[in-house]
Amino acid sequence: MNMKKNKEENKEELAESFVVNSESVPEDIPLREEITHVANIYAKEISLSQQTEGPKIHVDEIASGVAKFYEKIRKIIDWKDDNALRRGAIERILKRRLLPKMVTGVFKEEDTFQLAKTMTEELIRGGHLPNDEVPESRVPVVAESLKKYLYFLKYSIKQYGITNVKKGNAQTNFIIETAACEVEEVLARPVKEHGIIDAMSKIMSAKIRVSPEGFLSEEEKLDLVRISVQRELYHLDNNYIVYMYMRRKYPNWGNLSSEELLWFAKNLLTIKEASEEYVNSKICKKFDEIIAQFSAVFILLDDVFNDLKDHPEMIEEKINDKTFLLSSIREHYENRRTTLQRRLRNTAIFSTLSVFISNWATFYLIEVPVARLFYEEFNLLATIIDFLLPALVMFLLVIFIKPPQEDNLEKVLDASRDLLYQNPRSEKFDIKMNEEIPALGRFFVTLFYIMATILLFVGIGYVFYIAKLPMTSVIYDTFTIAITFYAALGVRKKSKELQVSNDRKLGEFLFDVFTVPVAKVGGFLSSKWKEYNVVAIFTNYLVEVPLVAILDFTEMWSKFIKERKAEID
Repeated sequence: MNMKKNKEENKEELAESFVVNSESVPEDIPLREEITHVANIYAKEISLSQQTEGPKIHVDEIASGVAKFYEKIRKIIDWKDDNALRRGAIERILKRRLLPKMVTGVFKEEDTFQLAKTMTEELIRGGHLPNDEVPESRVPVVAESLKKYLYFLKYSIKQYGITNVKKGNAQTNFIIETAACEVEEVLARPVKEHGIIDAMSKIMSAKIRVSPEGFLSEEEKLDLVRISVQRELYHLDNNYIVYMYMRRKYPNWGNLSSEELLWFAKNLLTIKEASEEYVNSKICKKFDEIIAQFSAVFILLDDVFNDLKDHPEMIEEKINDKTFLLSSIREHYENRRTTLQRRLRNTAIFSTLSVFISNWATFYLIEVPVARLFYEEFNLLATIIDFLLPALVMFLLVIFIKPPQEDNLEKVLDASRDLLYQNPRSEKFDIKMNEEIPALGRFFVTLFYIMATILLFVGIGYVFYIAKLPMTSVIYDTFTIAITFYAALGVRKKSKELQVSNDRKLGEFLFDVFTVPVAKVGGFLSSKWKEYNVVAIFTNYLVEVPLVAILDFTEMWSKFIKERKAEID
């Protein structure tokens, strides 16, 4: 009886905790079925997790504190977006734990359970998963998922060995990156996020018209929209988008037969290249611009769902309440707009620190030794400029970012009414696939772009040259600035998470003219940097191995002391 009373009180408190405004739509226009479906599956997932019986995984708080501090340092070193931090940690654990086996080529199926258990505990210890909440029953599921990836690794080593190191390394990295995506999915169970991605994909696919008619089937259009939603809504990286695409293309991926395992092992590199080409195709990118304009609505919808997670029994009821939903979206918009500048500043700081620390390492490991090979040295001024200029560039590129204008809130609310409810007069958007640019116009635009890129790089290099840096460092630091431009544009893109519309002012256009060509090169270099990040490689093996051993010992020692203390009591 008391439980029932408390439940009713919670409902009343929750209802009162939101300011109700008259942001409603006509009563005869219901919520879209896609949104109702997300509410349903999310409520069921929360209820199921609350009812799950059995022990939860616990790690020692002292060891966890040290591990969390180290993960903050890793965030600077790895230079990853927040959505990829946990997956990056999984990749590091897999590489560290599997390195001896990759050297010997000996993989045992019984090893997967211990690997899954150790990995889960390390993720909890590093703060990537909540302590005392992950059921132990998920460990065997992770172990089962890992079996096929160990099979792929074993086959890859046998296939390439030392005869083709480049292909072998590419395939090994792809296997581990894909394994990290699946492990994260099993442990974190992002039901809400996948539901919102699916809902936005279906809603936006119905609003987009492709011409000429028949160029894409409805299924092909939906798949391309889904990729754009993953990229623009949650800013998912290429690895995860490729993994999700593979799961759709090969429905048996989670339960492959022995014949299918062998086929995939033989064709992994081909599958990887074809998948990456597809998700990054020009046709796919045509959808990005439209999807980016309306991602704010679904970002805010995600926030509303998060508010309701402690009351799963009320999720469907509250989401279907028009006044509640739209007033909640308004509230979360104001909250995000208020914190936007702080979040962007933090992102800029982490990106700048990553460049600074990496520059510090490469300065002593690469720049100084290479300069001495050509009988050149650094003076004090050159050294200061070498370290500080990339950070200053990042600061200047980010400092002018501003929150959305005041009238943007009404645009968000209008878009919410249009996208979340079954509006028969919903606006349509056209994408022309065969849009042709006159050959002469294309030639001059391309020529101008190439000339602008060359002049910008020459200008950046000249700044380092007049600072009297060695010529080798002038070249190296010019490309470092390009990577900084790329990172800064990423930060600026995130600043538009609440913006509905694609209107650009003259200032933004000019900014793009002078930054996009350099950032384009920076994007390519950044992807290569992540492959050959010497600081990350150093910390993976020479720092993490002893650190993990110390943390394991600390946890065992803490348990031992607790047991001895219990004996005294």
